[in-house]
This record gives sequence, C-alpha cells and structure tokens, in this order.
Amino acid sequence: MLPGMKEAAAWAAVAQTAVAPQGPWARVDVVDRTGSTNADLVAAAADGAPDRTVLVAHQQDAGRGRRDRSWESAPSEGLTFSVLLRPAQVPVAQWGWAPLIAGLALVVAMEDYRPAAGDAAVPVALKWPNDLLLGAGRRKGAGILAEVVDGGGSPALVVGIGINVSTPEAELPEGGTSLLAQSVRRTRPDVLGDVLATFASLDDDWRAARGDAARAGLLAGYRRRCATLGSTVRVALPGDRELHGVAEDIDDDGRLVVRSADDGARTIVSAGDVVHVRTEA
Repeated sequence: MLPGMKEAAAWAAVAQTAVAPQGPWARVDVVDRTGSTNADLVAAAADGAPDRTVLVAHQQDAGRGRRDRSWESAPSEGLTFSVLLRPAQVPVAQWGWAPLIAGLALVVAMEDYRPAAGDAAVPVALKWPNDLLLGAGRRKGAGILAEVVDGGGSPALVVGIGINVSTPEAELPEGGTSLLAQSVRRTRPDVLGDVLATFASLDDDWRAARGDAARAGLLAGYRRRCATLGSTVRVALPGDRELHGVAEDIDDDGRLVVRSADDGARTIVSAGDVVHVRTEA
C-alpha cells in the first residue's frame, strides 16, 4: 500500500472505531486544511450539527489559542482537532469544567506512552487549567481552547485541541515539546483514537453526575495529575495585575486557589495565565 493510501486508511480506521455504533462519537471528519477547526464547528453547531461531532485538520492556519493568541499547525506534524458537545444533562453554569476535562483526557490517554527505547513512561502532567506538560522538564505539548457557542437554538460547547505529535525539537517554540521530542513514536491517528476514547469516557462520567465534577471523580483525578498544585506560581490576572503565591487547591468549580506570598490571603482564580516559578533549593 502506498504511504498516502496507508495514512488515509489509518484515519478511516480511527473514524470507524470512534463513531457509533462501534464508538461514542457521532461523526469524525478529516480535512486537509482549514483556517480554524473551532470556527468551522462553531458554524456547524449553529446549523444543528449533532452532539459529539469531531473535525480534524491536517493543517490549520488561522487558529486561536487562549487570550486570542494564534495557533498554527504544520502539515502532518501536529494533531489539530475540535469537538462539538451538547451536554444537556449538565447545567450551563458547570460548563467551565469542559476544558479541564479535555486536559485531563490528554494526560490520562498518554500516561502509558513510552519512548521508543525505554521501559519507563514519559512523565505527563497538567498545568492549570489545561496545558499538557511532557517530559522531566515539564514542557508544553498541547493547548486547549473551549468556548460556549450558539448551538442552533440552544447553547453548545466547542473544544479545540492542538497536540505536538511529530514536531522536531529544532522547530518547537521556547518552552514547547512534542511526543517525538520525548522519543515517543506514535502516529497522529493513534493519538487521536486514544484521546477520543478517553475524552468520551470522562465526558460520560461528567454527564452522569450532572456536572458534579467531585461526584464524577473528575476533581480527584485532576488534582492527582496537576503539577500546578504545590508550586510557587505567578498568575497574570485581568487588568494587568499579578498574583504571586503557592497554588494550594482546585475547587469544585475547577478554579485555582492560590495563597498569596505577600499576606497569606487565599485568592480564587477563575481565569489567568499561570507561570510555575522555579525556586532555589
């Protein structure tokens, strides 16, 4: 089988396994190129696309990260996809958990990933709220952007995910890494299959608990895997403010609880860029 045909067959196999009746997803579409998978699914949501629709793009050139940062993916190096969710069982007030669940799905899906020549799994963790950290140096390997959108008469969620799969070390941004850079050789279709299966399982638990992340076991699972907890952090807050302190907890709503280094006061952070500050021993 020719290389192009082999890859096409691999994507088709993932879709067949993931989509009902075999899998939990409604549809998985794969396109060569688009501006933004999130933007495409926002439009599809308004047109009535079903719950658990997935769109994958081999190349994305107008994507957005948090705080409107750009997110571009090189052809066949990254895994860029978005999912459309209509979690009717969950009160909209609890939908803030969706991006944290997506981040948790990435970590759980990759916890057993091992280097090509090695027995120990590659270290994997979360930086609050949903950055995937890979390797002993805890570098960023993926990013997530979630938004509540018009779902054609009712609200819906679109969650965009970008994973550095086979980006060479020399082409990575400062502070970034990839599975390949961590010596993990796994194809993009395989990674997609792993993540979709895990994401759907966690989403099932969330919906069954009607959005109660603690009752669903999601809060405990997130806390166990969150490298931010216990770290000295610097948090960039809205209004050009900064908070310095120690990250002590994740509350029931998925917010970060930081004890200030200045006065010991506890601050609950619902949104903000977090930097893990290295301290001298």
